[in-house]
Amino acid sequence: MTPVDHLLFLGCVALATYAQTMTGFAFGLVLLGMTGLLSLAPLPEMSNVVNMLTLVNAVAALSGTRANLDWSLIRTPLIASLVGVAFGVFALEWISGSAVLLLRGLLGLTILACAILLIARSRPLDQISSRASFISYGLVAGVLGGLFSSAGPPMVYHLYRQPLPLSVIRNSLLVLFAANAVVRLSLVTASGSLSVSSLWLGLEALPIVVILTWLVRRYASADSVKTVKRLVFVLLMIAGFGLLIPVTQALLK
Repeated sequence: MTPVDHLLFLGCVALATYAQTMTGFAFGLVLLGMTGLLSLAPLPEMSNVVNMLTLVNAVAALSGTRANLDWSLIRTPLIASLVGVAFGVFALEWISGSAVLLLRGLLGLTILACAILLIARSRPLDQISSRASFISYGLVAGVLGGLFSSAGPPMVYHLYRQPLPLSVIRNSLLVLFAANAVVRLSLVTASGSLSVSSLWLGLEALPIVVILTWLVRRYASADSVKTVKRLVFVLLMIAGFGLLIPVTQALLK
């Protein structure tokens, strides 16, 4: 990576951190989508960086606060998501070794679908959803987490529909993301796929994630969450189409 690439990478990290801290989701999708669009690093390598920074962001966001959590509610989707993470990691190893173009196309489609899902207007439920629904959404979230370090959208959509306090929803998402990151990093490290360059990129971005998370948590206004969601939607649409167009052109040749 050139010095300009590093500056672009840090800019993407700052944008992803702001979006994640304000809304409780989108760190992985924004960072992967923007760095993939700019071709800053291979997708599997950047997925590892996303994992490390997601874990840092979650710890920084939860530290100094009372972890407002309903463990009886989050335990089921958390376990399901961890199973999904293992499946997603193994799928990533197979796909990245045989069809890089397919991987970029799959990421583009995932980003577009998640962008639409994240702004979908859904009516709040009158009561907590069934255990089976939490397992289903948790499993899908885990697969996305294993593939692209982006477990957020399915669980975000599902949890924000529940009749729960926003603090419980946000902290539950952060715990789920952190646990997914720990399991995925463990599996990637055990398989020998965690490169030294990924570690250096993670360390390079670490101060931005910690400092910006603290600043946003302390000074940002809750009224700006809707604006941030619209910004994330636009960025994801740009990134998704930006990844899909070259893949489509290559397939049509």
